[in-house]
Amino acid sequence: MNVELRQVHDSDLPVFFRQMNDPESLSMAAFTPEDPSDRAAFDTRWSRQRSSPDVVARTILADGDVVGSAAVYGVPGEREVTYWVDRAYWGKGIATQALRALLAEVPERPLYARAASDNAGSLRVLEKCGFRVVAAARGYATARGAEIDETVLLLEG
Repeated sequence: MNVELRQVHDSDLPVFFRQMNDPESLSMAAFTPEDPSDRAAFDTRWSRQRSSPDVVARTILADGDVVGSAAVYGVPGEREVTYWVDRAYWGKGIATQALRALLAEVPERPLYARAASDNAGSLRVLEKCGFRVVAAARGYATARGAEIDETVLLLEG
């Protein structure tokens, strides 16, 4: 499968919104917006991200289809990566390829990542891309309605 990143287009947003409202994906991601079904809040968040010089947001394409998003955000020295891949495409190596492409585009280091500790797939993607576990934390996971274990990872030089 050919995986590429490109600038986010307005036409990608309805796809992202649909993806972010899949119950299984929300549960796996765990740390999600308060109300993922709030389209106005979703649009506001994406507008802010797309206009911020501190955010590098990209659309993930697999064989030309919009299958998710990936981004780097935050202040220098504390920047984080995030990504979201449509559940229909899980387990195909797309997240790993997309994250590698994003890391090549954004050479700044260090970069951090966070994942629910039981999200083995995401942790595997991050480790394949060179991130290493540096801390364990607990945080409130909106999608699960509970405090859960979280793994903090770091990518250095």
